[in-house]
Amino acid sequence: MKPTLLIAALAGLTLLAGCAGNDVEPQYPPKELGDFDARVSLERAWREGAGDGLGRAGYPIAPARDGDAVFAADVNGELFAFDADDGETRWEVELEVPVSSALTAVAGEVYLGTRNGEVLAIDQDDGSVRWRARVPSEVLAAPQPNQQLLVVQGVDGSVTALDRTSGDQRWSYSANLPSLTLRGTGTPTVIDPVTFAGFANGRLVTLDNRSGQPLWEQRIAVAQGRSDIERLVDLAGQPVLTPDGRLFVTSYNGRLVALEATRGEPLWARELSSFHTPIVVGDLLFVVEESGRILALDVDSGDEVWRNAALEGRQPTSPAFADGHLVFGDFEGYLHLIDARSGELVGRERIDGSGISVRPVTDGNRIHVLANDGSLETLDLR
Repeated sequence: MKPTLLIAALAGLTLLAGCAGNDVEPQYPPKELGDFDARVSLERAWREGAGDGLGRAGYPIAPARDGDAVFAADVNGELFAFDADDGETRWEVELEVPVSSALTAVAGEVYLGTRNGEVLAIDQDDGSVRWRARVPSEVLAAPQPNQQLLVVQGVDGSVTALDRTSGDQRWSYSANLPSLTLRGTGTPTVIDPVTFAGFANGRLVTLDNRSGQPLWEQRIAVAQGRSDIERLVDLAGQPVLTPDGRLFVTSYNGRLVALEATRGEPLWARELSSFHTPIVVGDLLFVVEESGRILALDVDSGDEVWRNAALEGRQPTSPAFADGHLVFGDFEGYLHLIDARSGELVGRERIDGSGISVRPVTDGNRIHVLANDGSLETLDLR
């Protein structure tokens, strides 16, 4: 039986009908925006429409940038290529498929997944479809490439490796999932020899990219509590791999764990609930808790360096990084800048009243933000 999916409202899970209603008090009420010492400003470079947005279900259709082009899609399958400098539309195509995943743009192609379990490879030059392939289930996670493969994780716990040139299936792996999961799925981290994939059963698995066979498995979170909701332990973020061979993995209702990537041996762990992908910058690991609090941790020990609660309950996106600052969108459509070293809020700009739920895309001091209604705004950090 396929797992029942929940919509991950970032303020603490809005459940499907029968579990909760619109009048339920959120677990983390959104904090009001207070005054602060604004030390940086955001200057609009351009703004364009990218279709009809993420849809009522809020599909995580995050944009992608590759070189001097930005790519964005909407829930109905309209795909756009924009000039990253001035926002000029290079092309626009109707894919005629219901897009559901974030985009990946690399080496002349754009990859995306659909609600009906298709994966498309699209030419960056003109938007033509190079190939399309079928996978076992709906795809919410951005497809992840290495030199030869495109690895796709589905909502049913499947991981499928496709040939990047042809779309032919190379191998497939399937994990057993609990009956109830978050609305979403982990995004695999793929390097040439292996794929690191996290699942809703709280486990992280390393797969051999030659065969799809597991090399090692580590339990990140242990289900606790009496109800299925209390026992949610999804690894809904993406494992972060550092050049020195460490993996950082978040889990919902579980732990943040640092692992030695070759063998999966734990280096340190701390109790922490998160369904976001963290980022590593220098000697700091930045994590968004389920509550919306932002933590900076020492990568070597996991010790807390600072925390910022200004975005608690405001459903911040996963963090991006631009010119020494962490960048977050929130449910009211504000973009927030936090100084990465001090943890202080230093900038804010209202982007769009429809809200921001996908992580901004950054390049140097330039920030591309896709609002929920499909408005794509590009700003420069000054």
